[in-house]
Amino acid sequence: MIVGAYAVLKLDAVRHNLAKVRICAPAAKIMAVIKANAYGHGLLRIAKTLTDVDAFAVARVNEGICLREAGCTHPITVLEGFTLPNELDAILHYQLDTVVHCVEQLVVLQNRPEQAQLSVWLKMDTGMNRLGFKASTFPDVYSALQQCALVKQPVGLMTHLANADDTHDDFTARQIGLFNEITRGYAAPRSIANSAGLMAWPEALADWVRPGVMLYGISPFSDRAGQSLGLQPVMSLHSHLIAVKPIEKGETLGYGGSWRCEEDTLVGVVAIGYGDGYPRYAKSGTPVLVNGQRAPLIGRVSMDMITVDLAGQPHAKPGDPVLLWGNELPVEEIADCANTIPYTLVCGITQRVQFIDA
Repeated sequence: MIVGAYAVLKLDAVRHNLAKVRICAPAAKIMAVIKANAYGHGLLRIAKTLTDVDAFAVARVNEGICLREAGCTHPITVLEGFTLPNELDAILHYQLDTVVHCVEQLVVLQNRPEQAQLSVWLKMDTGMNRLGFKASTFPDVYSALQQCALVKQPVGLMTHLANADDTHDDFTARQIGLFNEITRGYAAPRSIANSAGLMAWPEALADWVRPGVMLYGISPFSDRAGQSLGLQPVMSLHSHLIAVKPIEKGETLGYGGSWRCEEDTLVGVVAIGYGDGYPRYAKSGTPVLVNGQRAPLIGRVSMDMITVDLAGQPHAKPGDPVLLWGNELPVEEIADCANTIPYTLVCGITQRVQFIDA
């Protein structure tokens, strides 16, 4: 039985979006990024749907372990790599691949006696200034990994694009140019492109691509929704009206009385709130669909409920369906109304929301 908020996941849309990746990068191998519980869509659910990819990428070791214990046999790269020795032990035990991005990791690897057991991606910092070796030290680290007994050869080479979602900024071109300049002549697989990179920067299409958000039908660009790019949204978020009541001109609504009624109207109360992952800072006017028709959010979002203006739907009643985002109401639009990005919305759905595969 469905009670309260629920999310419907259209798994055929995942496969459609993967096909879009192949169109954008026909010659590249695909490392599907399914970190953070597959961007809130369910780690194991999405891994089982994306069986045709060449590899998976996760952020942390425990995510890789979860996949292995569920029977996943694909190569799995841990993008944050390891920090503690027991994390490296787990990586080796579960046959995970690791990113090497700092000298401390290199020292740990050099002190391990095992022979050729670990597949490694060496990360270059080309301007993100987060993880990775600067160009000046990258060749020496690459050489050291070639000599490391534990590391399988060849070592993969990767970087991460910081501004690929801004197609008017030449910073991405400079990142790609630096990466290509430093790695020229290396007999090694390369990976540069994230979702924005593989959709907007053809020069980022190296041996491997790493699509993330586009697999879930969400645009990596702030000025476009996924559907305008040929993507299909995977997640739709639903609830229903639990009350419909009239309020009079001059009355206020919700916590803090921040919204004041300018004329007599009909208010609908929807069973969803920030306790379900609906954005706390969605402003008044944020659209929802009630019975398939737009209705604006009014008042503050509370933990379990939101209120909407039903002035245009005088016959609405408790039990009527409400769509918070989905195919007919892009999550990108809701994120914009909440001054955030769609990543935070789909990743933020909480445990009390029921997930339904479609």
